[in-house]
Amino acid sequence: MIGTLINCAAIVLGTCMGLLLRRGMKPAVSHTVMQGVGLSVILIGLMGAIETGNTLLVILSMVLGGVVGALIDIDGKMNRLGQWAQRKLTRGEGEGSTFAKGFVTASLVYCVGAMAVVGALDSGIRGDHSTLIAKAALDGVTAVIFASSLGIGVMLSAVPVFVYQGAIALLGNAVAPLLSDAVITEMSAVGGLLIMGIGMNMLLEKDIKVANLLPAIVVPFLYFPLYDLIMR
Repeated sequence: MIGTLINCAAIVLGTCMGLLLRRGMKPAVSHTVMQGVGLSVILIGLMGAIETGNTLLVILSMVLGGVVGALIDIDGKMNRLGQWAQRKLTRGEGEGSTFAKGFVTASLVYCVGAMAVVGALDSGIRGDHSTLIAKAALDGVTAVIFASSLGIGVMLSAVPVFVYQGAIALLGNAVAPLLSDAVITEMSAVGGLLIMGIGMNMLLEKDIKVANLLPAIVVPFLYFPLYDLIMR
């Protein structure tokens, strides 16, 4: 769990630095920064998405994941959690507050990438925290930028990061045999598309319910064992 704890600490520290920048930032500057971050997030997502070796699987994952996520209403639940935390942790922020948006956006960006999975596995199985430390540096810088535009809600994203990466680290020996290179590649490709959706929301101020597509990441994890079983 050391790598995960370092990652969470970097997010908290980055958020604090971003909040200091936010205080002296004019609305016009904040809006421009948000657009720049949105473009950067789209690029990050695109770099992950083009690694796929099975486009049909990615499409299938997005369709099945979207159906499951919409039925569960993950997006609504995450936003309600962010709004609840906003009421409990902040004062005087009205309907225009970006607290919930910061929480949801940062949580998705930090959790859907391949580094979160691979790094947590290395941390839990081999005690090698280098990947998560590298991710912590990236997440910390990203938290500065996110928090300067979206506010303190970004800090709350450290909680799902702790739960998600911590669970993978603790269950590493059990799930590692199922996470082949092909599985991780396709999970990363699906995650890349989700990250692109986040970037489009930030850049174009759209309402793509990216959180409802989160179950899509699990589809490649289930697909390859089922495919091997059928083909035997």
